[in-house]
Amino acid sequence: MSHNIYWITTIIGVLIVAVLDENSFLTRMKYDMQISDLEEQIDEYNSQYERDDQKLKELRRNPRAITKIARENYMMKADDEDIFVLSDDEKQETSKNETAE
Repeated sequence: MSHNIYWITTIIGVLIVAVLDENSFLTRMKYDMQISDLEEQIDEYNSQYERDDQKLKELRRNPRAITKIARENYMMKADDEDIFVLSDDEKQETSKNETAE
């Protein structure tokens, strides 16, 4: 009987440490998953950094790249140019009004 009490106590102790303790296997697995997710994010941010660094180097070397970005993204123009922005927003609004009637 006394020999079985030691085994039962040992098994209960191992189960408490394995499942219920703050350093349990479940917590460790959760932390491992978080670490892998964070490492993926680090890889994504590093690749984004490399792309942005490449664009910055291009902008420093080529002044035409700056004017291209200014024209495409910020609708800037030269003094002798006119810009026409074409949009489909009005077509979508009229089709919504027609279906509502």
